[in-house]
Formats: sequence, C-alpha cells, structure tokens
Amino acid sequence: MSVPYVLFVVTNAAKIGPRDRATGFFFPEIAHPFEALDKAGIAVEFASLQGGKPPEDGFDANDPEQTAFLQSKAYRRLAHSRKLSEVDVLDYDAIFFPGGLGPMVDITRNPEVQNAVRRAWNAERIVAAVCHGPSAFLGVTLDDGTPLVRGRKLTSFSTAEEDGYARPDVPFDLESALRSEGARYEAADVWQPKLVVDGRLITGQNPASGGLVGKAIAEALTKTA
Repeated sequence: MSVPYVLFVVTNAAKIGPRDRATGFFFPEIAHPFEALDKAGIAVEFASLQGGKPPEDGFDANDPEQTAFLQSKAYRRLAHSRKLSEVDVLDYDAIFFPGGLGPMVDITRNPEVQNAVRRAWNAERIVAAVCHGPSAFLGVTLDDGTPLVRGRKLTSFSTAEEDGYARPDVPFDLESALRSEGARYEAADVWQPKLVVDGRLITGQNPASGGLVGKAIAEALTKTA
C-alpha cells in the first residue's frame, strides 16, 4: 500500500495592507496539521508560488507541537519549498492551504492557485484549507462555470474574528467573499475550533482548527487508501 501524500501550498507574502503589517503563514496552521498527518503516516511536501523559504508569523514557543515542527526535517523542507508552477497537484492525494494573512496577498485569485485547486478537485482529490487559507477557493470555477464553493458547506476566518484582528490590514472580508460566491458558510464563536467537512472539501475556521483539519484529511485518506 502506497503512502498518501499531501501538498501544502504556502504563502510567500511577508507584508500586507497599507501599514505593511508583517505576515506570512501562521505557524500553528502548518505545525498542527502536519503533526496530525505525520502521526497517521502521511507524507507532506511544500510548495509556494515563488519557492524558497516562506515568511512565518505567530510562532508560540510554549506550544510543544510548534517547537517540535520547528526542529523537524519537515521544517527544513519547508524552507526549500518548490515553486507551485513546477509541481503537478495530481501527484498528490490532497492539497492544503494553511492560513495567516499572507494568502490574502498572493494566494487569493492567483491563476496558478486557481488552476491547481480546479485540477485537484476535478481529479477527485481532497481539497482543504484553514483560517485565511480558503481565500484560495475564491474565483475557482468548475467546468460548468459555477463557483467551486457554491452550495458547499465550509468555514474560514470569520468576519467577527477579522473585526478584532486585522480589519484595517486586509483587502476584503473573507467570510463575505465566500458567501458571495454561494458558499454555505458556517462558523463557531470567535477563536473557537470549528471543522467543516463537505465531501472532499475540508475546512477549518481559525488557528485552533488546524489540528482538526489535519486529522480530517488523514481520516479521509486512510479511508480511500
């Protein structure tokens, strides 16, 4: 039985908004899903639009899973992420977009990202994201022209959470944008963990939800293995 592979697609954006707020990927949103997948024996590889070492944000040295990831070989591989243009998503069993504010800058409505999401979805792969990561789904249309998210249940960083976190810095409201494309959006109270699984679409609301997303991807992959 072959080992399942998941491709993490990570932001290269180090700043966002009119105040040049420092950003990148949010550290627990890679560390926690990676931990869940690694425990399940699932391999993870990393890509980004530009390749190389993605900027990071939100590291918490008091979180054992984050410190373990920082010291891992996986973190070393992340520092040498491949360019998304040089990766074929069909070589993987799932594609995952971690959050942080960075994806709002370079992942959102990027044609390469949209094509990767579309190809993965059409090939019956798992498509997953957490927090601001679902911004990768915006503008992705299926072969019949309908938005990928239309009529599908999902979650993301909520409007209420953004209002208390980065409202002056973000170019748009993610929850509203997903709703406008027809998503059946769900959310828990602010900063509470929330997982939504709708078939092959797996999403988490915020940093507290990353581990849940990783476990859900692992469960889906072990069922189909």
